[in-house]
Amino acid sequence: MKPIRNSARAVIVEQEWVLLTKNQDHMGVYYLFPGGGQEKGEDLRAAVIRECLEEIGCRVEAGDLIAVREYIGRNHEFAKWDSDLHQVEFYFGCGIVGGDQPANGAIPDDTQIGVEWINLDQLGDIRVYPRSLADQLKNHRTEPRYLGDTN
Repeated sequence: MKPIRNSARAVIVEQEWVLLTKNQDHMGVYYLFPGGGQEKGEDLRAAVIRECLEEIGCRVEAGDLIAVREYIGRNHEFAKWDSDLHQVEFYFGCGIVGGDQPANGAIPDDTQIGVEWINLDQLGDIRVYPRSLADQLKNHRTEPRYLGDTN
């Protein structure tokens, strides 16, 4: 098994809309919260700021921690590909600064095909990961929580 990897992700909500990256795989379109792997010597807030610039082309201000999620690949639907992956993801409430407009950044993820604002009420109708965080937002729950090993 690979070493445990930390990931910092942004939860950007404006009014009733959340900003997600739009991605595509062999099963079709899916959505993720912007962010990615923490680099050695980088704190989590700096990681989410860097990752947002890379993926959504926006500078963000990282606020409070909203959720912590673990993903242990062998326990989920993508075990065929992710069986050796164990990732701990830290989700921060973030806001876009400086009037930047979201679009694919200079270094999007390999599967990323766009950036999209999704209405919170529509989160149950799309393929989004982690589903448990999407459900939390859809139900307007913002208190910090540990989501556990969830997909």
